[in-house]
Amino acid sequence: MSSDKEALVSDLVAIAYSDLATAREVASNVGRAQKAHLIELDDLVIVERRGDGKIKLHQPSLAGVGAAGGAMWGGLIGLIFLAPLVGMAIGAASGAAAGAMSDAGVDDKFMKDLGSKLEPGGAAVIGLVRQANMEKILAEVKIPGEVIQTSLSSDSEEALRDALAKAGAPA
Repeated sequence: MSSDKEALVSDLVAIAYSDLATAREVASNVGRAQKAHLIELDDLVIVERRGDGKIKLHQPSLAGVGAAGGAMWGGLIGLIFLAPLVGMAIGAASGAAAGAMSDAGVDDKFMKDLGSKLEPGGAAVIGLVRQANMEKILAEVKIPGEVIQTSLSSDSEEALRDALAKAGAPA
């Protein structure tokens, strides 16, 4: 039983970037990695510290990933029962609902506190990672960033720091 509980524990990873556009690009890349089943997320948030010092939270939609998957399964079920559009609509609605209900995620106060440590104009991507193929994910890191908070093991954190430091550097 204890192994089931351990499997439910997610790791927190927060990586700082120099600007919001870079953080959005990284979040988009993480979204693609999730669709490719390289990573499973419980939550993904971008924290921005604006030039005036105010903290803004941006929540890229993980519900969209659920809705797309739901539409695919709904379409498949619909084809079996000769009503594909009805199946897709039901599947997309259930996938979006599942995504909307999964907003247990990272505490807003924690994210705002973390955001206050960023340089004005900077941003960070904060993820609750349920499971990841670290070897493949680290090989895909192309944008340098700085780990500012993590609950990863020291070996995994060091590998992530190395990958982020080497990203963008000439081979």
